Amino acid sequence: MKYSIVFTFALILLGSCAVFGPRAEFSKGMSERQFLRQNRDAVINTLDGEFTTYRVNRGETFYVLATFEDGKLIKLEEREMVPTWMPQQPSNQNNNEE
Repeated sequence: MKYSIVFTFALILLGSCAVFGPRAEFSKGMSERQFLRQNRDAVINTLDGEFTTYRVNRGETFYVLATFEDGKLIKLEEREMVPTWMPQQPSNQNNNEE
């Protein structure tokens, strides 16, 4: 009898720890309000009729686009930022002088 009480108590204790664990950052069907509460740095990327797309930066090289329709998350994309400058290519002037 003692073992069943201890076992039941252990299961309840471990189950309650799951409540305090990390929440899923994104899930399909989550509300726009919940998304904005979890991602305070999100900015509107596009407004297209009933679709709203938010952009969330993930460091220096990646960002996430979250598209909502009627307040529910329907599409999630992760993209890589393209550098705005390109490294200069070595010129061929030295080869032409010969």
